[in-house]
Amino acid sequence: YWSSHEEYEHQQFICNFRGSVTQGLALEVGETVQILEKCEGKGVFPASYVHLKKAIVTNRGPHETVVPLEDPIVTEVTSTLQEWALLWKQLYVKHKVDLFYKVRHVMMELIDLRRQLLSGHLTQDQSRDVKRHITVRLDWGNEHLGLDLVPRKEFEMVDEDQISVSDLYKMVSQVTPRHGEPCRVPVPHHLLVNLKSFTYNSIGEDTDIFFSLYDLREGKTLSEKFMVRLNKNGGPKNPEKVDRLCALFTDLSNKDMKRDLYIVSQVIRTGRMLLNDSKKGPPHVQYRRPYGCAVLAMSDVLQTISELKEEKDFVLKVYTCNNENEWYQIHENIIRKSSTKYTAPSTNYGLIISLQLLRGDMEQVRRENPLIFSRGVAITRKLGFPDVIMPGDIRNDLYLTLERGDFERGGKSVQKNIEVTIYVLYADGEILKDCISLGSGEPNVPEHRSFVLYHNNSPRWSEVIKLPIPIDRFRGSHLRFEFRHCSTKDKGEKKLFGFAFTPLMREDGTTLSDESHELYVYKCDENTTFSNHALYLGLPCCKEDFNSCPNIPSSLIFQRSMKETFWISTQLSSTKLTQNVDLLALLKWKAHPDQVMDILGRLRHVSGEEIVKFLQDILDTLFSILDDNTDKYGPLVFQSLVFIINLLRDSKYYHFRPVMDTYIQKHFAGALAYKELIRCLKWYMDRSAEVVRQDHIQEAMRALEYLFKFIIQSRILYSRATCGMEEEQFRTSVQELFQSIRFVLSLDSRNSETLIFTQAALLNSFPAIFDELLQMFTVQEVAEFVRGTLGSMPSTVHIGQSMDVVKLQSIARTVDSRLFSFPESRRILLPVVLHHIHLHLRQQKELLICSGILSSIFSIIKTSSLDTSVQEEVEMMVESLLDVLLQTLLSIMSKSQSQEAVRGQRCPQCTAEIGEYVSCLLSLLRQMTDIHFQHLMENFQSKDELKEFLLKIMCVFRNLMKLSIFPRDWNIMRLLTSNIILTTVQYLSPALHKNFTEADFDFKVWNSYFSLAVLYINQPSLQLENLSPAKRKKVLDKYGDMRVMMTYELFSMWQNLGENKIHFIPGMIGPFLGVTLVPQVEVRNIMIPIFHDMMDWEQRKNGNFKQVEAELIDKLDSLVSEGKGDENYRELFGLLTQLFGPYPSLLEKIEQETWRETGISFVTSVTRLMERLLDYRDCMKGDETENKKIGCTVNLLNFYKSEINKEEMYIRYIHKLCDMHLQAENYTEAAFTLLLYWELLHWDERPLKEFLHYPSQTEWHRKEGLCRKVIHYFNKGKCWEYGIPLCRELAFQYESLYDYQSLSWIRKMEAAYYDNIMEQQRLEPEFFRVGFYGRKFPFFLRNKEFVCRGHDYERLEAFQQRMLGEFPQAIAMQHPNQPDEAILQCDAQYLQIYAVTPVPDSVTVLQMDRVPDRIKSFYRVNNVRRFRYDRPFHKGPKDRDNEFKSLWIERTTLILTHPLPGISRWFEVEKRELVEVSPLENAISVVENKNQELRTLISQYQHKQLHGNINLLSMTLNGVIDAAVNGGIARYQEAFFDKEYITSHPEDTEKITQLKDLMQEQVHILGVGLAVHEKLVHPEMRPLHKKLIDQFQMMRSSLCHGLPGLDKSGSGPNTPRGILATHGPMSPESFKLMHRHSPVAVLTPVRNSSSSLSSHNSSEMGNVGNLLILADGMVVEHPEDFYRMQVSEKRDSQRGNALASLSSSSLSSTHSAPSQMINSAPSTIRVGSPSLPDKYRHNREMLMLLPPHRERPSSAMYTNITDNGQPPNFQRALFHQVIGPCKPCSDPNLSVAEKGQHLSMHFDAFHHQVSDLPPALPARSLRKSPLHPIPASPTSPQSILDGSNSNLSGSASSGVSSLSESNFGGPASSSDPTASRTDTLESVPSSQAWTTDQEDLDSPYQPVRYSISEPEVLDGVKPPPCRSHSAPGGVTPAQKMLLNLKANGTLKTFLFMYK
Repeated sequence: YWSSHEEYEHQQFICNFRGSVTQGLALEVGETVQILEKCEGKGVFPASYVHLKKAIVTNRGPHETVVPLEDPIVTEVTSTLQEWALLWKQLYVKHKVDLFYKVRHVMMELIDLRRQLLSGHLTQDQSRDVKRHITVRLDWGNEHLGLDLVPRKEFEMVDEDQISVSDLYKMVSQVTPRHGEPCRVPVPHHLLVNLKSFTYNSIGEDTDIFFSLYDLREGKTLSEKFMVRLNKNGGPKNPEKVDRLCALFTDLSNKDMKRDLYIVSQVIRTGRMLLNDSKKGPPHVQYRRPYGCAVLAMSDVLQTISELKEEKDFVLKVYTCNNENEWYQIHENIIRKSSTKYTAPSTNYGLIISLQLLRGDMEQVRRENPLIFSRGVAITRKLGFPDVIMPGDIRNDLYLTLERGDFERGGKSVQKNIEVTIYVLYADGEILKDCISLGSGEPNVPEHRSFVLYHNNSPRWSEVIKLPIPIDRFRGSHLRFEFRHCSTKDKGEKKLFGFAFTPLMREDGTTLSDESHELYVYKCDENTTFSNHALYLGLPCCKEDFNSCPNIPSSLIFQRSMKETFWISTQLSSTKLTQNVDLLALLKWKAHPDQVMDILGRLRHVSGEEIVKFLQDILDTLFSILDDNTDKYGPLVFQSLVFIINLLRDSKYYHFRPVMDTYIQKHFAGALAYKELIRCLKWYMDRSAEVVRQDHIQEAMRALEYLFKFIIQSRILYSRATCGMEEEQFRTSVQELFQSIRFVLSLDSRNSETLIFTQAALLNSFPAIFDELLQMFTVQEVAEFVRGTLGSMPSTVHIGQSMDVVKLQSIARTVDSRLFSFPESRRILLPVVLHHIHLHLRQQKELLICSGILSSIFSIIKTSSLDTSVQEEVEMMVESLLDVLLQTLLSIMSKSQSQEAVRGQRCPQCTAEIGEYVSCLLSLLRQMTDIHFQHLMENFQSKDELKEFLLKIMCVFRNLMKLSIFPRDWNIMRLLTSNIILTTVQYLSPALHKNFTEADFDFKVWNSYFSLAVLYINQPSLQLENLSPAKRKKVLDKYGDMRVMMTYELFSMWQNLGENKIHFIPGMIGPFLGVTLVPQVEVRNIMIPIFHDMMDWEQRKNGNFKQVEAELIDKLDSLVSEGKGDENYRELFGLLTQLFGPYPSLLEKIEQETWRETGISFVTSVTRLMERLLDYRDCMKGDETENKKIGCTVNLLNFYKSEINKEEMYIRYIHKLCDMHLQAENYTEAAFTLLLYWELLHWDERPLKEFLHYPSQTEWHRKEGLCRKVIHYFNKGKCWEYGIPLCRELAFQYESLYDYQSLSWIRKMEAAYYDNIMEQQRLEPEFFRVGFYGRKFPFFLRNKEFVCRGHDYERLEAFQQRMLGEFPQAIAMQHPNQPDEAILQCDAQYLQIYAVTPVPDSVTVLQMDRVPDRIKSFYRVNNVRRFRYDRPFHKGPKDRDNEFKSLWIERTTLILTHPLPGISRWFEVEKRELVEVSPLENAISVVENKNQELRTLISQYQHKQLHGNINLLSMTLNGVIDAAVNGGIARYQEAFFDKEYITSHPEDTEKITQLKDLMQEQVHILGVGLAVHEKLVHPEMRPLHKKLIDQFQMMRSSLCHGLPGLDKSGSGPNTPRGILATHGPMSPESFKLMHRHSPVAVLTPVRNSSSSLSSHNSSEMGNVGNLLILADGMVVEHPEDFYRMQVSEKRDSQRGNALASLSSSSLSSTHSAPSQMINSAPSTIRVGSPSLPDKYRHNREMLMLLPPHRERPSSAMYTNITDNGQPPNFQRALFHQVIGPCKPCSDPNLSVAEKGQHLSMHFDAFHHQVSDLPPALPARSLRKSPLHPIPASPTSPQSILDGSNSNLSGSASSGVSSLSESNFGGPASSSDPTASRTDTLESVPSSQAWTTDQEDLDSPYQPVRYSISEPEVLDGVKPPPCRSHSAPGGVTPAQKMLLNLKANGTLKTFLFMYK
């Protein structure tokens, strides 16, 4: 059935339903559905799954809202929790764990509180309390989760439609009304003390413990005592009080809390006289005896207990008194730490109490803490009244303090033990029961026995007791004190020896005064019974008593003891009794009628407490005196009445005002009093102009409210009694009184301060009399009175500043009064109120008070907005206020902005003022209807006035949006503001269109309008896409999408412009473009025609639309720059691209135009710019890496230069890019970037405007400044070669201007740069090729490949880590093949990285002789556009014995768009070239490179360029010769000189001949080398030389068989010279150098590693993939080839053949290269990295240990095979053995291996040479891989390797490989005949040739220490077992060592390592 129309059934799911039935609706717990119809049997979900709720529907129709009929707070909690749930989970995701748990806790609390509300079992107070807790938590959560602030009234959400904007503003800003605040009542504090336990069980007797509050500064107790009685076991004496020993010390004021307060606890025991003496007194007699005292300083604990909401425990130590005479001040001694006067306890235990501080009046405390009161808490009051005396608080307590006594010894040898017993007796002698209280917490008693001080005739007790005597028994009662001596003899008697007494009231009726009283002591004996109290009552009790009645006869029964006295003090706290004589005299005035004048005069001196206690009695007395004789007593009674009324204005007595009100309403009976009161009041006012002292007049003015209450009530009583007689006279007298009031206010008070105070007092009290007047007069009459009074006030110009405030406060209270709520009174009062406000606003005075008045007026008008009168009032306000409000707002806003500019932050007062006035303006605009706007427009006299008004209001609106007046979370205020602005704009648009188009067109107004519309649409608060769905629906239901409405408004106004549109082109393009960024389809569709329109109009006017185009591009760029932090920017730009995309786009509109082609190209260009800007925006977000930002900026910069040609933009981005480079310390790139701007400038005197950070200057000066900066950056980047031409350019300019000073400076700089080139060390960068594949990469990287210049020391693995860090989502590709289309188009990121080798373009310097390598090295790696990498592969069948027959090289050359370095560290690859290198060509290249290297080295030694240490030469020769002997180049012979090969490759005949020639040449060169070596070798190294000669002979003979033409005649002593003669003088530069390290670079394996790879590594290498990247750019396609090669290599090594064949060497190098995965782990040690000692960090020329060439990292594709075989640590260990810090080792029988284990060797043979060694740095090639990618090996066609010593055998690399058991050489080679010498020459890298500086060579050798533990390393390597050799006699230590090395096969190792 359909539910009823009024109430819907609203259902909430209580169980998940999966929608398992046909057409079922899947729903979850908590979701709500609205039931439209129920069906039996089938439906969309079962009825049992939901819980029914009643609901009402509002706003019926498509956007109807269903509101459940439940408490609004419950509904709010439900919706809020649903909203929080989503955000709460996000907190966890964003790692805001702390807030996550806090929010969870609050959510659980809210669920629980909601459950309590729904239970329906709460009382109203409890329900209110729960709602309060709920709202506090809701507001806390909303604030912390960044949600909107919710305005509330009485805990419930406010509907903003029901209240004025001003009220709403007050609610959200929680501003309390600033005027008419009721007097603030101080909030009392209450201290809860709870005794948990008393752990002094050593007493063993009953104890009484008293707690009180003590003020140390004033030395007095502040509170009553709280008493606890404990039994001897320490438990409560009353078993019902277990866990209930607590007291509440009430009514502590703020002043009390600031006192020096202490909690004092005194312990009194009840038992024997002396605790430790059982003889003193019989056990049945009990004495109260002092035991101990404890104190706690409140100052120590106050902060702790103030912050806590629960009880906190404290321990109080109980100290005992050393001398009982000082017991009365023991607490002071403890506080003052007079430790001699008390004894500290032996333990730390004592009284354990807990404290809690409560606030509020007692009723509130009871309500909020019911548990405390249910425990039976003892209310412990202050001594005396609290700060606020509440009416009805009836109290009659007399506090009695037993001070001290002086008693006679009475013939005793020892002093007495005196006990005082106190009784309260009534007049008839009856002892009053229960009138003595020892402390709260225990019942009252009929008598009290004081404690006894042992043997003390002058005891001081200072014991306070309370006497709560009933008021009716007080008069006539007296106190009796009986004194007894307590004997400690056996009987233990207490003997009475005297007494004292005092009556409680004096004869005159006053109570015993609050002071100390000395009482007479009368003697008596123990038999005295006091049965007849009259016998002593007639005696004087004290000195005053004796003086007043001196004639009393001495009594026969009681004799006064003249030497004994007793002191007591009393304090009365009574609301019924008075101690004041003057007050008693007034109340009994009839007894002395003649003294009335005097009595009335003395009333002013009576204390306020006494007056309020007897308020009703005093008032009755005053009016009875007035009735008795009006003329005589009138003025005095008036004064007394004024005094009492003003007394009640004091905050202490403020609560007695209701008592006064009640008295006036119910008890006041002075029917005639009004006449006299009016007369006196008028008389006072009339005299205010004459009197100098006006205190009494001011007091009368302050009392005006109650005087009027008395006047009106008196008149009402008179009227009742006389049936309305004398009505006219009364009205007349009141009117006259008002005339007097107006007279006082109209006086000029500027020169009289006293008069100002009188007027202020009158104005303050004046609004309070309206309600009284309304009882006797009509609303209109009262309003007229008030209008006359307010109108009589002088205008703001004629009164002082202070009076301004008072006047406005009076007006404010008038507006807030009940009178103003009547429409008829408003009609009268509003004009005068508005007049005053208008004047103040004009002068910008007291703005906050004025805004308060206005908001009150708007609040009233809003609530009564249905009345017709309101329309008139709004009209009145529009006329009076609208313009001045706008003016005020503009001035405050500009003041605020200027102050913000100065201080850097907003002025709080300005912010408050703006908020107030904005809310007032919005309130007014919201109240205005069509008629009001119509009248407003009609009232303007001229168009200028209208224009000024429109400009003002639009300026205010714009500021409202720009200045963010309301904080982000005040969304309700923001939306309401937007709604009001929209409505207002809709009203104002017609006026603008009507008055300012066509002939009267005014650009300023229209521009203002468009700016406002654009700002409005872009407001953050209106971007509904950012809101949660629920919130969005709420906003749309209430307001709709206001952006769309404003856009329609904007569009229609644009259309109205007609021909004037041209004025807004191109100015409005930017703003309108901003509007299209709004992600709202409708908004964009409305805006597109405007763009088309603009292009069309400009095309008509200029024939093109260049302006539109230029402005659009500029604006796009700036929009990107401004979009900081906007999360949705990418999405917004994506939407904007649609503007230029498919229908309904601009493109389609352009299709139909004549300017179609230019339009389309323009749109395409903008779309491309969009893509680049979008990337730039994404990269600039801040969390992106520097690299990405730089790349993106370069991309955009090039676009601006090449495609759009926007020079200014181009220059801006140049500087942005330069700043980024500087930040990343890329100084060379920064220099190249600035150079772009420098090139745009000319050496002209043309003046340039200020731009970016440049001042206005001439073009010459700017170019000069730039030049200097660029030179500086080149210097910092160590690219001096680029700086030198600029120095010359500047020098030319300076010279032409004869600026010799600057010329000298620049020439010196140029000279310094030449020095730097020759002297300073420069590291050569590595280069890496990076491919970015996949659509997820930014546009500028997507599916492109780049070559990147690495940072200093950056190797491949570090570079890979960096790239993967920059692109964390990227996947590393495991092969170097070009990716397929699937990868290019996938939504992912793929990175492909490997190292490449630079190929410099033909640089002449590299071919020149005698140019130092330091110079050449620069040209090898700078200004390079070509890079290459190689990949080995097999063609045809593979020869198992010699694979190099079929091993080819695939060489890829990459050509970049720009040379490196340049404006970026990386550039895109423009072109790829692919070449295949045959095995023979590779061999030729390698042998040629080795020959060149040998020539250079030998020449350097021959010409003594290298001298002193010949180790390098020894090692190089040994490496080549030994490898050849062991079969190195034999492999080439086998492969290429074989008949079968020659016949099958007839085309290679020439190349084979070339290879033969090169081999012959190598033999000749080696001969020369040995000749040079013979001359230079040290005698002790002769055995080595001899070995080399022998091996050379073997090498020659082995080659003779393979190389015809190398016959014996070639040998002999003349051979070397013959060769030299042939080749001419050999200098280091006499041969063309080739690149030392090509991609094929033989990754010359460490030998053991190559052999072990096959054995140890197959498992690890198994998962490498199908392609292995080996040395720099070397690739093997099939892993099985790799393993096969390893196996063959191992076979060779087992044969003892060191793979002398080049091919196998090359194989080993190729296949044992470090296979590094892209994500390989960082190296364990990277030599040459910053971890080295600083002094070696850059010394590349000093690398002596390993070849000094710059090795290339191997192509990083696979993980490093570090742990297989012998790791580099072994090499380090060997290095240490041989060269390291050597200790002498004298045992000749110790083998080298054993010595190695001890890590000590002595090397006498080298003792004189060691000092000449260059510092042996572990070269950069000592990598983590056992297969060191020693870059230059013979395999590499470029591998000239200035320093690499492996020709066909034993290169640096093969040297490394010689760490295997028996191998010493592992040559590797590959040749590339296709690469001409020239090419290779160019690419020779710097700093490798051994043209080392003299100082480097001469520097003393410094051993390098490694931090690893060498013995472990050696153990880990497991070298082959070494046999110990005894050295033959007569052998030098060096020879001995060499023999050992030779014997165990490690000589080669040593030689390599030593090198």
